[in-house]
Amino acid sequence: MTRIEYYDDPKAPKANSIVPAVTVFVLDAQDRVLLIRRTDNGLWAIPGGAQDFGEYIAETAVREAKEESGIDVEVTEIVGIYTDPKHVMAYTDGEVRQQFSICFRARPIGGEPTPSSESSEVRWVGRDHLRELPIHPSIQLRITHGYEHRTQPYIG
Repeated sequence: MTRIEYYDDPKAPKANSIVPAVTVFVLDAQDRVLLIRRTDNGLWAIPGGAQDFGEYIAETAVREAKEESGIDVEVTEIVGIYTDPKHVMAYTDGEVRQQFSICFRARPIGGEPTPSSESSEVRWVGRDHLRELPIHPSIQLRITHGYEHRTQPYIG
């Protein structure tokens, strides 16, 4: 299934669902962020996805990081909560999802960068190389907040 992301676009379709989801900001010992190249839209992003029934939201972060990147992580804190109603994702099945995502900070504890059905590439990327990659503004905001090491989570 493919998706189109709309951000502050007056021509965007109206949302018809909200799904609790996570993104995971992971830094390695060299201060590089873990990024995946999404197969559904071709953009670079931090790992993430929807919560499954029966799991705690932090478990979703651990599962999604492993599934999409091959990296085992341990959640350490919340970077922020992202609920901008101007950011919607339209899927080919007709779902138009309003953003609702909790971004967790996590540290890598094992695994090897490994692509999956949801990620065509996995890389550790230095902060100075982020501008070279196509990254959606909503993900760039999470990465910026992750690097800021805020004392309080972002709420917006």
